[in-house]
Amino acid sequence: MTKTALFLELAKPDENGVSRWVEVGEFIGKYSRLTLGNGLDFGRGRSPLAKKYVIEKQKKGNKIIAIRLNGYNSERTFNQNIRQDIKDFYKTQNCVMLGVNGYSENTKIETDHKDGRKENYRISNLETQEFDDFQPLCKAANDVKRQICKRCKQTDKRWSAKNIKGNPYEFYDGDENFTQELGCVGCYQYDPVEYRKSSVKKN
Repeated sequence: MTKTALFLELAKPDENGVSRWVEVGEFIGKYSRLTLGNGLDFGRGRSPLAKKYVIEKQKKGNKIIAIRLNGYNSERTFNQNIRQDIKDFYKTQNCVMLGVNGYSENTKIETDHKDGRKENYRISNLETQEFDDFQPLCKAANDVKRQICKRCKQTDKRWSAKNIKGNPYEFYDGDENFTQELGCVGCYQYDPVEYRKSSVKKN
């Protein structure tokens, strides 16, 4: 049985795709395969679960303590709006790629959707957006990322971080092939900060 099937058996969503809150402490016995490691692996990116359902998480600090399904993605259209408190937070930060903020029109900070494909409808919902779904990018970096993500969507081939001289690894998770399980996670463009942290750990 796949992790998706295990979670659905445990969560028991109704006909509207809405489930109860499932606490991570319930991931025992038959459901121990669902134990969380590096985030919600069975519900990230374009995994079968995330593609079909809107996934919501309860957190204590940075730790996920409960998960529920809150409807079907197929019944929604992606809304690119970003909650104001998230925009207000990131506009004061430096670009995570170039380290600049506001020196010119091209270095003005924009709040970037990390997931360049914009197919996760939880992130589309102002009520369920999380700060970690976004990052501060200057206009120039965001314009370039937009084109890179567009090409990835056309080819299902992810952008290698080695295109930047000095980067030691192509990806911090996965490889060049876009998969439903990982989605954008592991690509430098998705999270350059996590890429750098992972590179330090590998060295």
